Amino acid sequence: MHHLRPSVPTDKKRAHLVSDMHFSPFLSILADMPDPLSSLLIGIAIIAILAILFWPDRGLYVRWLQIRRMSARVLREDALKYLYTNELEGRSVTLQSLAGEMGVSLDQAAQLLKEMTQLNLVETHDEAYELTPTGREVAVQVLRAHRLWEHFLSEHSGYSEEEWHARADEAEHQLNPDEIEALALRLGDPRFDPHGDPIPTAAGETPKIESSPLTHLNPGDLARIVHLEDQPELVYAQLVAEGLHPGMEIMLIEKSSQRVRFLSRGHEHVLAPILAANVYVVLIPKDRAETAIQPLGIPLASLKPGEEGEIVAISRTMHPAERHRLLDLGVLPGAKVRVEFESPLGEPVAYLIRGALIALRDEQAEKILVKKLESHEAPVKNATGFTKTKRHHPTDTSHQLNTTT
Repeated sequence: MHHLRPSVPTDKKRAHLVSDMHFSPFLSILADMPDPLSSLLIGIAIIAILAILFWPDRGLYVRWLQIRRMSARVLREDALKYLYTNELEGRSVTLQSLAGEMGVSLDQAAQLLKEMTQLNLVETHDEAYELTPTGREVAVQVLRAHRLWEHFLSEHSGYSEEEWHARADEAEHQLNPDEIEALALRLGDPRFDPHGDPIPTAAGETPKIESSPLTHLNPGDLARIVHLEDQPELVYAQLVAEGLHPGMEIMLIEKSSQRVRFLSRGHEHVLAPILAANVYVVLIPKDRAETAIQPLGIPLASLKPGEEGEIVAISRTMHPAERHRLLDLGVLPGAKVRVEFESPLGEPVAYLIRGALIALRDEQAEKILVKKLESHEAPVKNATGFTKTKRHHPTDTSHQLNTTT
C-alpha cells in the first residue's frame, strides 16, 4: 500500500490559489515572492500606503475631497460677497464683471452662477444677477466676518495694515455664525472696520454713508476722510505710507490732471489722481478750517534732553496695538513728559511720564504729539556719556524703566 504524500504547491500554484480567492491584486505580487520576510514587509508597506490614502476622515484622498469642496465653497462665498458689496453701492453685477473680479474665465463664471442659481442663492434680472434672500443671508455673514476680523487684527495683532485684508479673506470662510457673534461681542460690536467700511449687523443692516472720491472736491473744500479702498493692495499700501486714515480732516488746495494736493494738521500731502480716487470723503463746514489744517502739536522726538512737553495726541498712523500699549503705560493726552536721557547710539530715548521712565524709539516718539513746555533745568552729561538732567540719574532705581522696543 502506498502512502501518498501531500503535494506541496509550487510558487506558481500558490499564486493561482491566491488569485482564485479574490484578494486584492497586490496580494498576488506577494505570493510570487519566494522570501516570506520580504513579502511581509512589502505587504505592510502597501497596507500603510493604502491607509494613508484612504483612512476615514484623515486620509489624503478624503482631505483632497474636502479641499476640493472647500475651494468650491470659498469661490461661491467670494462671489456672493462681491454681489452683496455691489448691491450696497447700487451697482449691478454682470457675467463679465463677476469673471473679472473672481479672476476666472467667462465659462467658469457662467458655471458658478448656474450652480448658485440652482442653490437658490442668485437670480437673474435683465442680464444682471442679484441675490435671493438666502444668498443675501450667506453674503452678510461672510462680509461681517471679514470686516470684524480686520477690526480684530487692527486692535489685537502686530500685523501691518497691508496684511489685514488678505488675512481676513482667509478667516471669513472659517468662522461659523456663533464664532462671528462672539468676536463681535469681544470687539464691542463695532460699526466700521479700520478702512472705514460699514460692518453689517447680524440682521443684515448696514449703515450707509454718502461719500465721494477725493478727486471730486474743489480747491478750498474742507472734508473728512471716511474710507480708504483696500484694493488693489499696492494702491492701499501707498495711501498708508502717505499717513492717510479715516477720520482725517483735510483742505484741498490744488487739483489737476497730474496731482491732488491738500493740507492736514500742518502737513502737505500730494497724490496722483489715480491714488486720490481711492480716498473717499464727506464735506465738513468751512468754520473747521483752522482745526483741519493747524498742527495738533510737535513730535515728541523733536524735544531735547531736559525739555518738557504735554501730550496732546497719539497719531492715528501708529499701529493700534502699539498705541494701546502706550496708553497702558500712561502715554495719555494731558500727561506731562520729560526727556531724561539718550542712549549712546541715540535711541531709544528715556522719557519720564507719570513717574516712570519709558524707552521709546524715534519712530514711536515721532507719532506722539506734544505741546512744548518751558524747561527750568539745563541738560548735563554724565560720566558714561549719557545726556541727562539734574533731577534723575539713568541708573536711579526709584524709577521703573519701561520699554516698547
